[in-house]
Amino acid sequence: MSTGYATVRGRSVEYIFRMPDYEMAHVREPGSLFDHLRFTSDGEDGVRTGQECHPDPANHVYLCAADYRFTRTVEKLDIECTLYQVTVPNHVHMLHAQKGDKYDQAILDSSFPSATLAFRPPTPAEIAVSQGGAGFGQVFASSMQLLLLLAVALASRTARDLITNAAAFAAGEIASVAAVLHYAWQPQPRFVESAAALALAYLSLEMLIFPASRGRWLLAGLLGIFSGVYFNLFISESGYSALWVLSGAALASLLVLAAIRLALVLAKRIPVREAWRFQVWRAASLVLLCTGAIWFALRLRN
Repeated sequence: MSTGYATVRGRSVEYIFRMPDYEMAHVREPGSLFDHLRFTSDGEDGVRTGQECHPDPANHVYLCAADYRFTRTVEKLDIECTLYQVTVPNHVHMLHAQKGDKYDQAILDSSFPSATLAFRPPTPAEIAVSQGGAGFGQVFASSMQLLLLLAVALASRTARDLITNAAAFAAGEIASVAAVLHYAWQPQPRFVESAAALALAYLSLEMLIFPASRGRWLLAGLLGIFSGVYFNLFISESGYSALWVLSGAALASLLVLAAIRLALVLAKRIPVREAWRFQVWRAASLVLLCTGAIWFALRLRN
């Protein structure tokens, strides 16, 4: 996730953005980041008149800035962002813009790489759709979210277990966001990923050793806590409402869990021995265990 700030003054746009230093490991030349940011106004491309990038070790980020010039006064600003091509596929760019006393913002990723900033107050319906849609999209844009939901689904032996685990996961998300917002503390994204990977590996190991355990809703709640910390970072960077973002995320999570559950139910109708079916479930748990362990090791290494 990176954050950008655009200031429009007449025919010029000043753009400053910060990129986490661990994502810069994928970038050979920092100045090339601007090749993946395109500003246009009324069909005219902004001309980049200057740029610079330098590390900020104290905050573990890279700071980059550039100026763009247009031949006419900027009324609306269009931006196209393809930073995900040079950083990581699930990279999210949070754009904040100001023109006089008017503000606007956009969220750009591989699914929605472009946006138009009209610098007008959004309607309540637009707020609900855009912010809820952003939370909905973040579930599918984050491999971490999908892995956690897959683990919750595999840990549920019955439909009742799935409902209980899904409720515990959602409760963990809500409690985590509320606690972090209340105490104004935001852990580093690498720490969140490391902790989530470790919890994923532990749940997978518990599934292998104790396949009939009835306390997995506690682990589902723990996974929800780490998921909530991830969403809190998104909420704090975007300035969006936690209510709308989590509502959209909850809807997407329910769809993912329902799709996995449906696939598992259909798989049970395949005429194979129950012992073979159990071995497939154990193999899936083992894959999750290895994924969590490798993910955790890579985050420690970085």
